[in-house]
Amino acid sequence: MSMQPRFETAREATVISKILADLVRTVQLIECEIEAQEERASVSDRTDFKYPMLARSLIERRDNLKMTIDALEQRLAKRAPDGQATAA
Repeated sequence: MSMQPRFETAREATVISKILADLVRTVQLIECEIEAQEERASVSDRTDFKYPMLARSLIERRDNLKMTIDALEQRLAKRAPDGQATAA
């Protein structure tokens, strides 16, 4: 008996696609905020000790969201016939 959830219906795939779209928009907003933090600090080099702490935290969050997006897209692609899944 498999304990891993499955996308059994088209409705579930639609819900996942909407979640993906929201995650992509969130990543875009985070990237804008990272740029704004870098402009405020006049530092874009992440190795510089003056690089904003908030920007560092946002980068980690953005990277985690991107990994989640990739995982969900792969899952949808496996479910879609002929691998034709459209997510975000």
